[in-house]
Amino acid sequence: LLGFFKLFLPPDVPKPILPVLFIIEVANVPIRIFALTIRLFANMFGGHLVSGILTGLILAYGGYGMLSLPLILFVYLLEVLVAFLQAYIFCLLSAVFISGMLHPQH
Repeated sequence: LLGFFKLFLPPDVPKPILPVLFIIEVANVPIRIFALTIRLFANMFGGHLVSGILTGLILAYGGYGMLSLPLILFVYLLEVLVAFLQAYIFCLLSAVFISGMLHPQH
């Protein structure tokens, strides 16, 4: 456990700055997790919201609303693409954050 907390204190830092830097580094871990979570949620929610609105056009306008069906399918395919892209970005950023935590000198 002590070794884990030593990761928050980089070498070659003046002693008076260490307490402030330690607090910032400890706060940085949950902030990064929260930022990744909000990013993923916003991207997924945005696609679902657009699909729901376009589906609502069908309910509101009946037959004329069916003209939005190709657009709904396009948005759905776009959502699948965004899901794969977000999974890749999430894994990449997680790897960068974890490696930055374990190897701070690089």
